Amino acid sequence: MSKFEDFASLHVAGDPLVLFNIWDAGSALAVANSGARAIATGSASVSMANGFGDGEEVPIDFAVANAARIVKAVELPVTVDFEGGYAVDARGLSANGRKLSETGAMGCNFEDQVVGTDRLYEIADQVSRLSALRSGLGRDFFINARTDLFLKARPEHHDEALADQAIERGKAYGDAGANGFFIPGLADLQLVERICRTLDLPVNAMHLPAGPTRGQWASAGIARVSHGPFPFMAMQKWLADEARAAAA
Repeated sequence: MSKFEDFASLHVAGDPLVLFNIWDAGSALAVANSGARAIATGSASVSMANGFGDGEEVPIDFAVANAARIVKAVELPVTVDFEGGYAVDARGLSANGRKLSETGAMGCNFEDQVVGTDRLYEIADQVSRLSALRSGLGRDFFINARTDLFLKARPEHHDEALADQAIERGKAYGDAGANGFFIPGLADLQLVERICRTLDLPVNAMHLPAGPTRGQWASAGIARVSHGPFPFMAMQKWLADEARAAAA
């Protein structure tokens, strides 16, 4: 079994892969030594750890070099939060996909928001973008297609109509070659279950403080749980607390 196939096989509905997101080679090693089955970066964590803002403010060459260092540091499969692919046009997306693939990473997140705005790409446009990225990444690469529908809408507006919009996007992204579907911001387990039950793709949820547990995500049919920026934020708090205690 190839490393790509091994990584893909970890996505099991009802027994979700847990990704405790990291930001550099050192944090990747720490998580790998915990017994993790795969390594995942978080774009916000990489940005904050290196003095950049989120939303593709990290230069593409830095992002790719960081991914290469992480891959070299660990034996586990690595997936990279690639935001919007750091390009708008098809040629740029394909070129950036090739750069990422050459690092040895096995997967990436690819989001449908128009970076720097509150808008999402129309489905047809995002399908074209996904196809362009795929052409650069090659076939044996796990594209986790992320929709920002639930991040852009307030939680009280998370309803069946919005879930149906997500399902429409998930089906279209799957038909375009996505391997997984990411729904960050949604914590309503009934809606999560509706999405998981309807789509053929493994569905990825975002861990939220005081949100569902891994067991609850599993019961709803989730195949992957990401921790996003929260590990980095917890580390920063620990560092500040330790520094404060040392100076007391």
